[in-house]
Amino acid sequence: MKACKILLFKFSVLMFMINIVFPGEDFTSEQKRYQRVRAAFNDKELIVKNLFSSVKAQYPNPEIFIRIFKQEETVELWAKSAMADTFVLIKKYNICATCGDLGPKRKQGDLQIPEGFYYITEFNPFSMFYLSLRIDYPNASDRILGESGNLGGDIFIHGNCVTLGCIPLTDDKIKEVYLACVLSKNAGNKIPVHIFPFRMNDNYKYTINTSKTSNKEHVKFWENLKTGLDYFEKNKRVPKVDVEKSTGFYKFSEK
Repeated sequence: MKACKILLFKFSVLMFMINIVFPGEDFTSEQKRYQRVRAAFNDKELIVKNLFSSVKAQYPNPEIFIRIFKQEETVELWAKSAMADTFVLIKKYNICATCGDLGPKRKQGDLQIPEGFYYITEFNPFSMFYLSLRIDYPNASDRILGESGNLGGDIFIHGNCVTLGCIPLTDDKIKEVYLACVLSKNAGNKIPVHIFPFRMNDNYKYTINTSKTSNKEHVKFWENLKTGLDYFEKNKRVPKVDVEKSTGFYKFSEK
């Protein structure tokens, strides 16, 4: 038990140090103290800059958005357009390993990838999985709808190709996403991460009917998620997201 407490203390100190900004430095400069982040900038900055330029998005971009589809095993990187107050797609990335079924994460150890509306909260430049970006699971919705006291945590978008409920992209591809997120964080903005079970388009009802997890609880929750997805699809703007305390479902409005 003592050894576990020491390990937990070291981990807590480590996570504090990852997000600290030293006097006189901005967030990008602080992150470049770490070798893997420097390698990401050396290997990928021109590539990422060209990706943004090709769709007329500002680089560095203060506003980016990540969207994930579990069934399609896809991560999308979006950024604010330089031409309008809307977002444009920068690039799609393949998730290189997955686990669990369609449906939200409701407890620790269920091996589920979460579903819902999140933000990136931590940057880990020396992760066990190369580089990693932590999302704020469990959020307010998860705490209402999940198993109280046993929700788990530590959900990351990361490198490598293994997962117990995270979103791995390979070491090579996480460099691009991590770099874009560092530059956006440097501007002081929060980075939304929206995770869906599948693309809720014309095949939406078919997917629900054929899903082995399509019980009534999931269907109602997915219909709630679809409202947020439809808002972005229609407006190409990220909605303001709140949680209804009585139901745990999400509410969406114009920012």
